[in-house]
Amino acid sequence: MKKPRILVVGSFVMDQTATTEIFPREGQTVLGRKFSKAPGGKGANQAVQAARLGADVTMVGKLGHDGNGEELLNTCRKAGINCDHVLYDEEAASGCAMIILEQKPGRETANRIIVIPGANMTIRKEEVAFLKEKIKEYDLVMLQLEIPMEINELVAGYAYDAGVPVMLNSAPSAPLSDEFLSYLAYISPNEHEAADLTGITIAHSEDHVDMEAVEKACRILREKGVRNALITLGSGGAALLNDSGFLVSESCRNIKVVDPTAAGDSFVGAFCTAVAAGWQLEAALKFANHAAAITVTRAGAMPALPYLAEVKAFMKERQVRLPDMEE
Repeated sequence: MKKPRILVVGSFVMDQTATTEIFPREGQTVLGRKFSKAPGGKGANQAVQAARLGADVTMVGKLGHDGNGEELLNTCRKAGINCDHVLYDEEAASGCAMIILEQKPGRETANRIIVIPGANMTIRKEEVAFLKEKIKEYDLVMLQLEIPMEINELVAGYAYDAGVPVMLNSAPSAPLSDEFLSYLAYISPNEHEAADLTGITIAHSEDHVDMEAVEKACRILREKGVRNALITLGSGGAALLNDSGFLVSESCRNIKVVDPTAAGDSFVGAFCTAVAAGWQLEAALKFANHAAAITVTRAGAMPALPYLAEVKAFMKERQVRLPDMEE
């Protein structure tokens, strides 16, 4: 695989996870099974996933001067990420999240997440202005929505002007301007975020996804200026629409879900690594689905993200061959 250069501008979040058999109702207290803490955040997760899969990654984001920030930074550095441009806020704490996992016997694990952005939301335009010149050094830019919208719009504009493709993982859900959307080479909402952006509800049961609705939602995103509209569908796989047509990539079957928390970040990090390395989109989608499948079988966010050797072995086991995947 070609070693692509990827810039991630995004969030750092320390995940604090409680596991329980039942989500508490309003006013209800329940006893949980266990508690854990692990580095995360959509930006940092996607950066780590891309780095573990062979990309040369630079991370730009903001931390507080605290223990969580130190742990988040050290984890990214350990993954081989260039953190020279990570910023610090003098007052705000590093971002954190509270995750509740509901694990019932005989049922797939479900999650609910509250993110407290902290320092992530204090990034200022002048602090990323250096990217206007530097951004041309990268093969692809990855953005998410856990930092100020004006920073995402500014960086996307820099990249667009420099001819560098931009991937926006549009999560958590938020309104997006048509100008911002026109800067994007790729957008990757899940089915719920796609519904918020397009007004198209995608019916999805265990056995069936309404692909007509998926294609319609993709078409609306394309009409807003995005060149590749990609919607992730969980157990339904993923679908992408561009000038060449509509692609559907099935998810991996017979997977025991332990924790779905970072599955979307794993998918996006893997997909971006593959396309930045020059792979065809169909191959990139398959690669991303297999990386995400490994992720959901493990607990935590960053700790669950697989390395390239693990994805290779999993794909070999499932008899899936892709470009540059041979041992």
